[in-house]
Amino acid sequence: MRDPDFTLAAGPVTAWPRVLAALGSPLVYHYDPAFLEAFRRTERKLAQIFQTENDVLLMQGEAVLGLEAAARSLVQPGTKALNLVQGIFGKGMGYWLKDFGAELHEIEVPYNDAVDPADVERYLDEHPGIELVTVVHCDTPSGTVCDVSAIGPIVRARGALTLIDCVSSLGGIALETDAWQLDVCVAGAQKCLGGPPGMSLMTVNEAAWDRIRENPSAPRASFLSMLDWKEQWIDGEKFPFTPSVSDLHGVEAACDVLLEEGLEASIEQHELAATACRAGVRAMGLELWPRSEEIAAACVTAIIVPDGLTDVQVRAHCRERYGVMISGGQGAGNLVRIGHMGPSARSLHPVVGLAAVGQTLVDLGAQVEIGAGVEAALTELSRATRAVA
Repeated sequence: MRDPDFTLAAGPVTAWPRVLAALGSPLVYHYDPAFLEAFRRTERKLAQIFQTENDVLLMQGEAVLGLEAAARSLVQPGTKALNLVQGIFGKGMGYWLKDFGAELHEIEVPYNDAVDPADVERYLDEHPGIELVTVVHCDTPSGTVCDVSAIGPIVRARGALTLIDCVSSLGGIALETDAWQLDVCVAGAQKCLGGPPGMSLMTVNEAAWDRIRENPSAPRASFLSMLDWKEQWIDGEKFPFTPSVSDLHGVEAACDVLLEEGLEASIEQHELAATACRAGVRAMGLELWPRSEEIAAACVTAIIVPDGLTDVQVRAHCRERYGVMISGGQGAGNLVRIGHMGPSARSLHPVVGLAAVGQTLVDLGAQVEIGAGVEAALTELSRATRAVA
């Protein structure tokens, strides 16, 4: 099977040309002075993107590794943890926490909804002693976003720590680590940054480090050990093991693309793509999966599949007939997602996604106003272009 003409899935996304070029850089000794400086330089660039003065930690594995490492490092048997669930990845974190020995508490809402910060505040007040709150900023399979800006201060005021899964949101949805009083954040480079899927991009503050040091269950001498990285590399000059040289170059190139554009401009571009895509979906006569615009994420547009069809049928037809790769809901529901992250949040990519999905649904027997959808999306994109001019 040939490669798709357009990858408009939920990640990994199409990487920037500069990222692909950087990934092809010569492999060098990881203690070469040039590589050591590149590693430190990339940490500084990511600190700007995370908007933090805390430590930046680059663990050598796709973001699920960073999430597991953080959860294992912060939890020991008996830890009272509140897990916020509004989608598949939030639910998965709860399974981990329980496996690691936590006393698990959860606030769960339907997967087309978002956890209300007021409910978090109420729960913490009614259950004193909660030590950790885990949150998925954007639960990508559902295309929903959680109000971390409100939850962070609520948790901090009650003496607990936050672990934020911002894998898909960093660089495309506003995330202000320090201003929002967040303790540990874990992101991926393969989403809104348009980078390679080989590193966990993390930031950790001193309160979190203190808890990890005091935790006898925190991994040591392990691929999952955050402490090894802190003690040997962040506070020293030695890597715990050989880092991925190629991925580091790719991540730095992705940071460069974003920072040259400007973080605020990147966030605005992702929001524009999402606004255009959502307008097109509605004009086509289709339904969005998130229950409201307020909780719809800017990195993907989740669309309810019409009755009588399945997401598998829609994705397969769209890929085979039109060369457009989109995503399903990964168990969140009978939905498909058009991704707009990094390169796919630019230009007419949202229109391409809408046209391919719309025509696919017509081919499969659904009633869809393709032209109205494309026109609505173009109107939103054109309006933004005129505003800039």
